[in-house]
Amino acid sequence: MTERADLYAVLGVAPTATQEQIRRAFRALMRRHHPDTRGSGATPGAGATGDAAFQRAVAAYAVLGDPQARADYDRARRGRAAPGGQPVVVRRAEPGGRAGEDVQSAIRVGPVRWHRT
Repeated sequence: MTERADLYAVLGVAPTATQEQIRRAFRALMRRHHPDTRGSGATPGAGATGDAAFQRAVAAYAVLGDPQARADYDRARRGRAAPGGQPVVVRRAEPGGRAGEDVQSAIRVGPVRWHRT
């Protein structure tokens, strides 16, 4: 199983970067790796490497450039940092809308297995 690359590392920014910093990093990568701005006769095989870097940067910006998608990614990223199979802590709501104490749910995160139906 392959681990997904850290999207912040792909763009070369910190997880605390602002939207403007993310945009600037993306534009700098586009100038460096875009097929129209690369030198055509650089080194053999450089085109494939540049294309892969270009595609990674576009995919990273597609997530980090959208505030809602970035928030979802950050939540998932924090979840991946914890070891698998750890209990999920949830807030139990009291009747009447009051928040109760933290409780650990019986749901455990594990591998997903797909079965044909």
